[in-house]
Amino acid sequence: MESLAEHGDADTTESREIEMMKEKFAKLLLGEDMSGSGQGVCSALAISNAITNLCASVFGRLWRLEPLPSDKRSLWRREMEWLLSVTDHIVELKPSLQILPNGARVEVMSCQPRSDLYVNLPALQKLDSMLLETLDGFSKTVFWYVDQGIVAPQADGTVSFQKRQEDKWWLPVPRLPPGGLPEAARKLLSHKLESVNQILKASTAINSSTLADMEVPESYLETLPKTGRACLGEVIYRCITSERFSSECLLDCLDLESEHAALDMANCVEAAIYVWRRKQSPKSTPHPSHCAARSSWVIVKDLVAYGDKSELLAERAESLLQSLKQRFPGLTQTTLDATKIQYNKDVGKSILESYSRAMESLAFNIAARIEDLLYVDDINKQSDRLSSAHRTPNKSPDPATGERTPLLVGSCHKPMRCGMGVKRVLTHYLVGDGKANGCGQNRQGIDAVSTRVSEGIASHRSIDSKYQLI
Repeated sequence: MESLAEHGDADTTESREIEMMKEKFAKLLLGEDMSGSGQGVCSALAISNAITNLCASVFGRLWRLEPLPSDKRSLWRREMEWLLSVTDHIVELKPSLQILPNGARVEVMSCQPRSDLYVNLPALQKLDSMLLETLDGFSKTVFWYVDQGIVAPQADGTVSFQKRQEDKWWLPVPRLPPGGLPEAARKLLSHKLESVNQILKASTAINSSTLADMEVPESYLETLPKTGRACLGEVIYRCITSERFSSECLLDCLDLESEHAALDMANCVEAAIYVWRRKQSPKSTPHPSHCAARSSWVIVKDLVAYGDKSELLAERAESLLQSLKQRFPGLTQTTLDATKIQYNKDVGKSILESYSRAMESLAFNIAARIEDLLYVDDINKQSDRLSSAHRTPNKSPDPATGERTPLLVGSCHKPMRCGMGVKRVLTHYLVGDGKANGCGQNRQGIDAVSTRVSEGIASHRSIDSKYQLI
């Protein structure tokens, strides 16, 4: 009787999963348009949205370092297996030799997995397993969590952590035993942080290469200004065209404090890159200053020189964009990336992009939670050292507060910015530049940098939340 009951339960579970799978693929085939009127999105965008929404439902509340619940783990495995089964039928034809029974050799076209899916999809599945195994390693820990609404202020890193995460009030506060983390536990956390960061780099690389392979939609190109100067603004354009250009120094002088400002800057720089790249094509029209009376040879030389300048400016803008993304690793997708995802028709690229973005988001969140633990541990240990230092007479007090200022060390803390102000750095760029029109114009451009950076071009940002990192 018990075996019959277990067999009946298994049949019920299997039939329920089959019905769920039918419902899932029915929505995908309808393009998320339940009315059936044919106004839904294309298959590539539908499957991208499905993977994004699944990742949000499973990992959206990953606020603690703990193993993933079994129901969410089974949901993730089951539905990802369904969605990735589409790639089994994405193949490419390649010539191969076939030997017939009589010994004759003929060349036939055989089906093989598409090269990008054959290389990247197993890698993403491996990264997926590694991240889940990392979460499983936090089953028995020496730390615990308390919600911010009920935690009582104490003389430890709680208050400092709450100030550090004041814009993320929903995150629980990590608590540590007296004396902080044991040395063995801290080394293990540091090792896991390094591994997760490597996974983050790998998933980011796959996502970036997949986005780079997607075609740039015409709708994006049509919205671009005609010149790179109009994209960047006068001051930033003069910095990029200066002989003393340095992307790191330019970012230091701009002092982008928020991710919104960094995202606007990335959109402006990316737009300028495509404006300059389009000018290098053979279809580029002559410069407006050229007249018909000039010889063909002179026009060709000017076009070559103009193309070389556009190439140089595009390379400088690309280095600036790369430095910006390195400085803001959690930066959301740019307008171009979101537009590519929206108008992409390739189902295979859509799966690789959304899957790698999900792994990138999961790795980033795990790394952030580990860094929070190391931060609180540093605060606690610094507080203990300061409390013992008060009993020692030969300690230099801080001139402003009368107490020693704790110096936080560790990989989870960002280095302090250099003390060079906006005017000083831009003066270093522009004064003495042969292309500048005079010291008065330089000073006027320097004084206007704070307003010019905030204005930029009209923001291309129309990113739907479902296309961003979770």
